[in-house]
Amino acid sequence: MLKKIGYWLCLLAALPLAFLFGCAESGKVVQGRVVAFDKDRKLVTIIRDNKANALNPDYSHLPPLTYALPVDPREIGPLPKAGGRMKLDVEKNQVTIFDPQTQNFKAIDFKPVEKKTGVERDDPLVKGKKFPVVDKQQKTVTIYSRRLKVVETLSLPEEYLGLPDSTWDAGDEVRLYYNEEGKSLRFMNITQTDIYKK
Repeated sequence: MLKKIGYWLCLLAALPLAFLFGCAESGKVVQGRVVAFDKDRKLVTIIRDNKANALNPDYSHLPPLTYALPVDPREIGPLPKAGGRMKLDVEKNQVTIFDPQTQNFKAIDFKPVEKKTGVERDDPLVKGKKFPVVDKQQKTVTIYSRRLKVVETLSLPEEYLGLPDSTWDAGDEVRLYYNEEGKSLRFMNITQTDIYKK
């Protein structure tokens, strides 16, 4: 009799866990970089990361994906910052941006003016400073990549200097949990919660 009671108690204790994992399996997760955020409408648009590799992400999935933020404010992390920079290739001297007009990527070759490597986020060179720095007179843009630990000043073709400063900034990396496409149930700002380095 005691064995039967113990069996049923164990079964009852396991039911909530089974329910929890069952719910988790029915949902989906998407992760990407924010290219647009409508605060009033609570809509976030991302370029999905095809690799989900913190050190070497691949923001190349098109078209962009738009999700509504969760209805429950407790499921919303820090609101995201949008940006157009998808990749900075310091070896090929090329920066890839997302063009909202064409809804496509654009790879732009640049001439390196100055580059400093091994720059941590608390380095006096970057701490408390705002990037990117756009200098239209010098026709340069200075970018800081936390992931690459690089501060680099790029000389760009004049045709690109009229673009918004946010074009050269990397948007926040975010993760969304959802059941229905376009409607997130949980929103996490990875960049601002400091799990990964931008």
